[in-house]
Amino acid sequence: MIRLSSSLTLALLLAMGLGLYIGYTPLPIDILWGGLVGEAERGYQIVMQEIRLPRVLLGAVIGFSLGLSGAAMQGLLRNPLAEPGVVGVSATAGLGGVITIYFGLASSFAWSLPIASMTGAGVAVGLIFMLTGRDASVLTIILAGVAISSLAVALTSLTMSLAPTPWAVTEMLFWVMGSLKDRSMTDVTLTFPFMVMGWALILSSARALDALTLGEETARSMGVNLKSVNLRLIVGTAMCVGASVSAAGSIGFIGLVVPHLLRPLVSYQPSKLLIVSGLGGSVLLILADIAVRLIPSKPEINLGVLTALIGAPFFLYLILKTRREMR
Repeated sequence: MIRLSSSLTLALLLAMGLGLYIGYTPLPIDILWGGLVGEAERGYQIVMQEIRLPRVLLGAVIGFSLGLSGAAMQGLLRNPLAEPGVVGVSATAGLGGVITIYFGLASSFAWSLPIASMTGAGVAVGLIFMLTGRDASVLTIILAGVAISSLAVALTSLTMSLAPTPWAVTEMLFWVMGSLKDRSMTDVTLTFPFMVMGWALILSSARALDALTLGEETARSMGVNLKSVNLRLIVGTAMCVGASVSAAGSIGFIGLVVPHLLRPLVSYQPSKLLIVSGLGGSVLLILADIAVRLIPSKPEINLGVLTALIGAPFFLYLILKTRREMR
């Protein structure tokens, strides 16, 4: 566990360094460092402090939030396919954000976007928990997620169709597709506190997730307050996903791919999977963001599109694998 966490932390630091280094204009290492610490020319300081640094920081904290919340949902529902994007949490968080953009609240009241996104995410997590329960089948999880996602997407499309100007539609569409481009330190400072609170709520339930693997009755006999655990996990996941979506739009499948790859390395123990999934999510999201910068396309491919292209085939593979194991 310690060795795995250390390796992922080192990989994260290397990925963040690479993210700061790679850009549209190659810069020497000394100029990059000077731009970060304010000792280079003003132009280089702007590039590093206002363009590249916020992008890398958001990639790290959003990736951690999505990886952590994916592992938490899978532990709560005891199902490896329960991921925020797959079960509609990201879509409903995106709906909340689109509504604030539609009414102009996002520009007049900065806190409205994360609050609306977290509210949408919380509603979706609560619905999934009520509709499926912890021992639901794969089919039940997927059907519930499809229903919630479809409703959220339909309402998002309706909001876009009623937008007063083409500019508003473009802003909503670009935001929903997910990207770390053109973000600032304001986005980091606005959403990071919500993410930290979400992390704390989820991590405080780590041991309870281990107990839940033995069944609810056993968990109760071990002194686990199930109502408190459920509430902490639901609110924590909503804060993580909602804050992430409010900063970067909908970025799916991070919370599905990362926990699945790392679960065998922590002996399938939910509590140990949380931190490493967060670190793995940070690494994966930063590398994906680097990839969209390197792909020769104009305009830049949206990050949410790339993660979907990677995650959707992986999700289909998991479904086929689960079906084979059930036979």
